[in-house]
Parts: sequence; structure tokens; C-alpha cells
Amino acid sequence: MNIKERTVAALRLLDVGDRFAHLAVPKAAVLIPLFVKEQELHTLMTLRSMTLRTNAGEVCFPGGKRDPSDRDDEETALREAEEEIGLRSDQVQLVCKLTPVINKSGLMVTPVVGFIDETFCPSPNPAEVSAVFTLPLDVFTRENHHAQLQGVPGLVGPLHSFHYEDRTSGRHYHIWGLTAALAVLVAVCALHKRTEFEVGFDFENPLQFFEQNLLKRASKL
Repeated sequence: MNIKERTVAALRLLDVGDRFAHLAVPKAAVLIPLFVKEQELHTLMTLRSMTLRTNAGEVCFPGGKRDPSDRDDEETALREAEEEIGLRSDQVQLVCKLTPVINKSGLMVTPVVGFIDETFCPSPNPAEVSAVFTLPLDVFTRENHHAQLQGVPGLVGPLHSFHYEDRTSGRHYHIWGLTAALAVLVAVCALHKRTEFEVGFDFENPLQFFEQNLLKRASKL
């Protein structure tokens, strides 16, 4: 199998399906787009517009709150990706859903992983997105890009932070918080690789840590 086929097969083993759909928590979803470039897995991220009311100027994966018309998390993630960067649903090969995470606003955010083509050219919506960039997924396993804080109030495990310079544009991006945590999780699962830093979860069963935290937080909402 090639890199994409191996990655799809590995990630589908981790698909949680609708296991947590019953939780009575406001829902959101993000699309974690993967693609292969020069025989290496990459991902795509956005920089949120400074005019937004929440998380302005932060690096995120495409995504947002579920609309009443959305049938499921996949539809939420795909709709938001098209609205934000012009990525149509027929340009995405959906692979899996990973264990949701409850963010600081109390939204249950489900990571939806999908493959896109290396040649995809984003059309960012300036009302929501000020920049789109791609980077090797391996960045989220290496110590030289990484810093972390321990003992952050309300957070179980370390708070991850990455600094990345896009060589194409020369721009510097700071990736941290929930986005960084999801990127680390997908990197570990997709690359079958341990990180060079402490992550707080078992590399052999990474989703168990996230499931325990999800259920604990959901019970308090």
C-alpha cells in the first residue's frame, strides 16, 4: 500500500462513529484535511480573521458550530470548510471521526479527518479567514517546534504550543490549544510515531485519554 492507503486504513480503525452523539452538549466539528506531498503527510490550517468575535487571529482547522440543518458532524465540517476556504464536499475523501473534545466555550468539537488532493487551491472567505497554509504533519511530533505548559487550570494534560514558519510566504504561525492538541493526536495516529515530548496519553491507545476527559467534562455541563 502507498502512504495514503496505509494512513486511511490505520485511521479507520480509530473511527468513533456516532458513539458520542447522544451527549447533550452543544456540538461543533472541524475538518482535519490531510494530503500527501513529496511522499510525506501534510495538513492544512487557517488563520482566523481579526474581525471575528471569537478566537480572532488564531490558527484553526476549518470548522464551526453545527447548524440545525446539518445531519451530522461530517456535514458540519464539510459545510464550514466550503464556507471558509472553498473546499467542496466532493473534493474530500472522508476517513474517520475521532473522539470529540469539549472546548473552553463548552462546545463538543468532533475532529473529522479527510484526504484532499495536493493540488487543492483554497479560496479563503476574508470575513472568516485571513490566511491558509499547509505544513508537514510530522511538525507536531518534533521537539524543535514545540513548547508546553503544565498545570493549566481546567486542562488535563499539557497545553501544547508550536511555532511554524511557512517558507512559501515567510509568515510565522503560532499553533496552540485545542488545535495543537488535535494536530498532535492525528500526527501520532496517522504517522504511527511517538512524539519527542510528553503528551499525557498512551501512545498505544491515544483515544482512551480523550474519551475519559470527554465523559468527565460532559457530566459537569
